[in-house]
Amino acid sequence: MIDYKLEAAKAALTLISPNQTIGLGAGSTIAHLVNMLAQNPELAASLTFTSSSFKTTQLLSKHGLWIQSPALLSKLDTYFDGCDQFDSELNALKSGGGIHTTEKVLASMAQEFILLGDEGKFSPQLNATYPLVIEILPQALQIILAKLNALFPSATLTQRMSTQKDGALISDNGNMLVDVLFTELPEPAHLNTLVKMIPGVVEHSLFYQIAAKAIIAGENGIKTILPQR
Repeated sequence: MIDYKLEAAKAALTLISPNQTIGLGAGSTIAHLVNMLAQNPELAASLTFTSSSFKTTQLLSKHGLWIQSPALLSKLDTYFDGCDQFDSELNALKSGGGIHTTEKVLASMAQEFILLGDEGKFSPQLNATYPLVIEILPQALQIILAKLNALFPSATLTQRMSTQKDGALISDNGNMLVDVLFTELPEPAHLNTLVKMIPGVVEHSLFYQIAAKAIIAGENGIKTILPQR
């Protein structure tokens, strides 16, 4: 059985040139890309890496690759990341890892933000399959939950809780995470602005018109998708 995520990572590798600064997100496609870079030591040694993901950073370190903190960088050549779903405009929902705030920072630093994955990630329009994840300042949690309930009365709100200790799951930035599962996803442009404008919201997991292209692999090979905006 073909590993389409591996095939997408192979295509991404061809877009990396010596001496670039590369940002990497999380997930199995990104892990494939890191492992392939490590097998090309001459190229890898010329690159500077940064990542939004603890696991990806660990993998980069395991291979002895040069890592910089995002705080020490002002720009990236390319930022590669996966997603749960993206549409024809390359709007993307990234819900799983809860690290979307740092992912957006790195995506905004990059000359190109490129989505990677298998063809199952594509949908002509985003839908309500995956939740919108919102990072919230702890002191604003209750007022924001009330605001979200008023704005989206049919949505289900779930605060993420830790499975390894008693209490709430805390983000890398010391904040709370809330999943908003819609019965029908609001129009992305409206949703993007509406949620961002709530005081106390740090960031949400809708990447609205940020990606420059998507590279996906499937039964018909590799496809490069450009945004239809």
